[in-house]
Amino acid sequence: MGIDLPFVVTLFAIAVMAYCLWLVVKLRPTIPGGVIGKRWNTLLGLVAIFAVGYLTTPFMRAIPEEALRFIVAGIFFFGALYVLLTVKLLHRVIVELTA
Repeated sequence: MGIDLPFVVTLFAIAVMAYCLWLVVKLRPTIPGGVIGKRWNTLLGLVAIFAVGYLTTPFMRAIPEEALRFIVAGIFFFGALYVLLTVKLLHRVIVELTA
C-alpha cells in the first residue's frame, strides 16, 4: 500500500471523523432527555458506524469487489439516515428555540 494523495485525504478524513465522534460523545451529557436525547443517541451510533467505516478505508484495496460494493451501498444508506436525522434534530431544536 503506497502513500498517494487519496491515502493522505483518507487519513485526514479519519482524523476529522474521530474528532466528530469525540464531540458527539463529549456533548452527550449536556443533551436533555426526551426526543432530542433519543435522537442524539442514534446520531452517536451513526457517527460510530462511520468512524469504523472510515478506519477500514485504507484496507479497501484488499476487499473483494462485491464486498466493496456492499460497503459503499451501506455508506450511502447510513449517510442518508445521518442527514435525515441531523435535519430533523435541527428542526426540532429550532422549533423549541422559537416557541
